[in-house]
Amino acid sequence: MNSGDIAWLLTSTALVMLMTPGLGLFYGGMVRSKNVLSIISMCFLALALVSIQWVIVGYTLAFGTDVNGVIGSLEHIGLKNLKMVDYAFVVFQLVFASITLAIITSAMAERMKLSAFLLFGILWTTIVYDPLAHWVWGGGWLAKLGALDFAGGTVVHISSGFSALALALLIGRRMGYGEYPMEPHNIPMTLLGTALLWFGWFGFNAGSALQANDIACNAFIVTNTAAAAGALAWMFASWIKGKPGSLGIASGAVAGLVAITPAAGFVDPLSAIVIGAVAGVVCYLAMLFRVKKGIDESLDAWAVHGIGGLWGAIATGIFATINAKGLILGNVHQVIVQIIGAVSAMVYAFVMTLIIAKIVDLVVGLRVREEEEYVGLDISQHGEVAYS
Repeated sequence: MNSGDIAWLLTSTALVMLMTPGLGLFYGGMVRSKNVLSIISMCFLALALVSIQWVIVGYTLAFGTDVNGVIGSLEHIGLKNLKMVDYAFVVFQLVFASITLAIITSAMAERMKLSAFLLFGILWTTIVYDPLAHWVWGGGWLAKLGALDFAGGTVVHISSGFSALALALLIGRRMGYGEYPMEPHNIPMTLLGTALLWFGWFGFNAGSALQANDIACNAFIVTNTAAAAGALAWMFASWIKGKPGSLGIASGAVAGLVAITPAAGFVDPLSAIVIGAVAGVVCYLAMLFRVKKGIDESLDAWAVHGIGGLWGAIATGIFATINAKGLILGNVHQVIVQIIGAVSAMVYAFVMTLIIAKIVDLVVGLRVREEEEYVGLDISQHGEVAYS
């Protein structure tokens, strides 16, 4: 890597790092005021927790020499046998792993113990995220199959979204869910978080080119285009049923960003409009389905990241024209490979999350006590309040 590429990769790393506290604000505005510090703190802790895990064992499990297509070897444990210049890639991938764990806090909102989150975070990152990263990016079986995932549609978004669904189903609904309103306490905070996510996503996608080159430029513009299309599509879809709420506009933008992530280095701007617009509508419908079924995954990691990532992975196989051939260029095989990769990640993440969460529940318990949930996690878990 030349100095310009290193500079771009380090800059992109800083942009992606900002996404994790940005996600905290995005989620924080949607919970009740008595739980805002709790959800933001979990996002910060995800960054801290994964930063240590990744240096010790996470990186080598994801990017060590391939072992049977499943996992990386331990040759880089503690970042051994690496040059200092390699650290740019190490830390770039570190911030990807951290925000993936942070996304799952959607399913823990307002009811999960802090101790349970810490144990779950270590186990989930090691057992779910690291192997998936190796399958797709580290020379594992999906890479050998030819699966395309430019910046994490499968590794980050499908894994976190369907893990959030599994955890929400296991941990159960919040007290009073469905009986009385649980309105977002600060939508402007969520909009600020959306802005930080959108901003950081340029590093997320364009940085995944790993060079300051034409592919990075393409990834940058399709990222913005898909986000805009997603925001507009969700807004118009929700307008049909009522008012075009600002929260829907924010969620649609994130849906578009999620969907373009796996495709950012493979599709052109016009395709990005289609990918983002379809994501806005499909994720909105997934949110309505969740509400109808009474599933308390109310910050919608599953609807936005899980379903958006699933669509994005398949869309990559349809619209790829840059450095890859998709369905529109007559390559049906690529769509099949994309579906195999997406479904494999979905099933693996969902099942393993159920197992991990059950183990955590047996060891420390997943949920806070009823009285702790009643007063709020800010006080019961942190001894603090956001608003006096």
